[in-house]
Amino acid sequence: MDEPLPRPDRCDDHPPTVTPEGENQVLVRPIPRSFRFLKAYATTFRVIGAYLWLRLKSRFLGRDYFERRVRLVHVRSAQRVARTLLSLQGLFIKVGQLISVMTNFLPEEFRKGLEQLQDRVPARPYTQVARRIREELGADPHERFARFDERPIASASLGQVHRATTKDGRDVAVKVQHVGIGEVVRKDLRTIRRILSIVHRFFPVENLDEYHRQIREMVQAELDFTLEADHIRLIARNFRDEPTVHFPEVVPELSTRAVLTTTFCEGVNVAHVEELDRLCVDRKKLARLLITSYCQMIFVDGVYHADPHPGNILVRADGSITFLDFGAIGTLSPSMREGIPEFLEGVIRRNTAQILGALRKMGFISVAADEVVAERIIEYFHKRLQEEVHIDSLNLKDVKFDPNQVFRNLADLSGLGVSLRDLTGAFQIPRDWVLLERTLLLLMGICTTLDPETRPMEIIYPYVREYVFGPERDWTQIFVESIKDTALSYLTLPDQVQKFVQRSLKGQLEVQVRGLAPVLDRTARGVRQLTYALLGAGAWLGFLYFDHAGNPVWRERCLWAAGAALVLIAGSILAGRRNARRR
Repeated sequence: MDEPLPRPDRCDDHPPTVTPEGENQVLVRPIPRSFRFLKAYATTFRVIGAYLWLRLKSRFLGRDYFERRVRLVHVRSAQRVARTLLSLQGLFIKVGQLISVMTNFLPEEFRKGLEQLQDRVPARPYTQVARRIREELGADPHERFARFDERPIASASLGQVHRATTKDGRDVAVKVQHVGIGEVVRKDLRTIRRILSIVHRFFPVENLDEYHRQIREMVQAELDFTLEADHIRLIARNFRDEPTVHFPEVVPELSTRAVLTTTFCEGVNVAHVEELDRLCVDRKKLARLLITSYCQMIFVDGVYHADPHPGNILVRADGSITFLDFGAIGTLSPSMREGIPEFLEGVIRRNTAQILGALRKMGFISVAADEVVAERIIEYFHKRLQEEVHIDSLNLKDVKFDPNQVFRNLADLSGLGVSLRDLTGAFQIPRDWVLLERTLLLLMGICTTLDPETRPMEIIYPYVREYVFGPERDWTQIFVESIKDTALSYLTLPDQVQKFVQRSLKGQLEVQVRGLAPVLDRTARGVRQLTYALLGAGAWLGFLYFDHAGNPVWRERCLWAAGAALVLIAGSILAGRRNARRR
C-alpha cells in the first residue's frame, strides 16, 4: 500500500479520485463500470491518432519538424493516458505503473509521465469491508477482533488497510481485498490485451504478448495474500540475526487469500527528514543501513522487497528500520545468477556464442529471435565494448566506460541489415532485471534524500565483487586462456575465415545481391499503391451504390474510406520520391 489517504466524507459507488499533479491535486470522476472499456479504447485511438497525425504532417514538413514535435506528443499522450487510468481505477492504475517500469519500448518522456501514477483510490464503504471479512473469516469484524476501526488508514486499487486489535490484545493492520476485484481484474486484463493488440498493428513493437503475460502473473500474485504472507516470513527469516531490520509478523489465524492480518508497526516515514532530525536519527547511518540491507537481500539471499516506496519503510527512534507491504518481491533466478558471470567470461574470451548463450540463459534473448540477427547485433556491440571499455585491473571499480559512445553508433546497425523491428524482436528485458533496476532507482532516491553525500557504490562494491568474482571462478586463468585463444587464432585461421567455415557448416551463410534492394523497394511500393487504389475504387463504387440506394450511413462510410485510400496513395508516392532523392 502507498501512503495513507483521508477517507472521503461520502463513500458512494463512484467517489472522485484524488490525483496528484506536482503539489496540486485534481479530482477525476471515475467512469461507470459499463463504460470503462469504451473509455480505454477511446483513449488508445486518440493517442495512436496523435502519432499518426504527426507522422503524416512530417511527410510534408520534414524530419526536423518531427524531431521538434515528437517529445511534446510523448508528454501530452502520457498525460492523457494517466488521466484515463486514474478515472478508470480498478486494475488500470497498477498496470500503468507496471508498464512504466517493465517496458523498454516506451519513450523516456512517456515513461516519466506514467511513473507519476500513484496507486491511491478512495476507500470502499465499510459495509463492503465487513462483507469481505465475513466471507473470509466467517464472522463480522467486530466479532473476530476486539476492536476494528471502520476508517481505513490506506487504500489502493486492489484493497485497503484497517487498524484493529486482536482478542489477545495485539495491535494489528488488516489488509482487505476489495469485493468483486477478481472479476474486475479479469475483465481489465482482457481489455488490456486487446489494447496491446491494437498498438501492435500501428507500431513495430515486438513481445507485447510477453509483457501482458508478465503483468497478468504479477497482478494475480498480488491478489493472493497468502503469497505476501510467505514473502514476509521468508525475508524476515533471512534477517533474524540483524537487530536493526524489522518486519511485521503475520497472524495466520486471521489471514486468508483475501485478508492479511499482520502486527501493526510504528515508525516515521523514511522520507520525512524533519521528523527524523527531531528524533536525532543519524541519517548517514540510516542510508548505509538501507543500502546494506538491500545488498544482503539481492546479492546474498537472492530475494528482495521490490517496492521501496518511502511509505513502505518506517524508521524507529533508535535508527532501525521496518519494511512494510510485500505484495511485490523480486528474485534473481538461478539462471540469472549463473548467466552474469558467464556473460562476463564470454566478453573476456571474445566468444560471441558464449555471450549469446549467457544472454539467452538470463532471458534477454526473445524466444522467437532470429539467432543470426541476434549474433550480428551482439558482435557489433561486443566490438564497440572492446573499443570503449578499458580495464586497468581486475577490480570492478576500475572499469572505465563511456555509455554514450555505444548509443551514438546505433545507426551503424542499419548497415548490418538490422532494423528497429529486428532489434526489439531479438531482445527483451526480463522481469527480474527490470524490477531490480526500478528497486535500485527508488532506493538511491531515498538515500540521496537522507544523505546527499552518500556514495552508494562504495557500499555496494564488496557485495558485487563477491557475487560476480566469487571463489568458484578463477578469473586470472580466464584472462590467460583468452590470450592463448587469441594467439592461436592468429597462428591458424584468421577470425573471419573461422566464422565463414563455422557458418557454412551450420548452413547459415547468406548471400547479398547489391543493387537489388531499390528494385524490391519500388516493386513493393507499386504493389501497395495498387492495393490502395483498388480499395479506393471499391469504396467509391460503394459510395455511388449506397447513394443511389438512399442509405446515408453507409454512403458516408464509403466516402471516408475512399478519402483514406487517397491519403495513403499520396503518402506512398511522396515517400517514394523522397527515397529516390536520397539515393
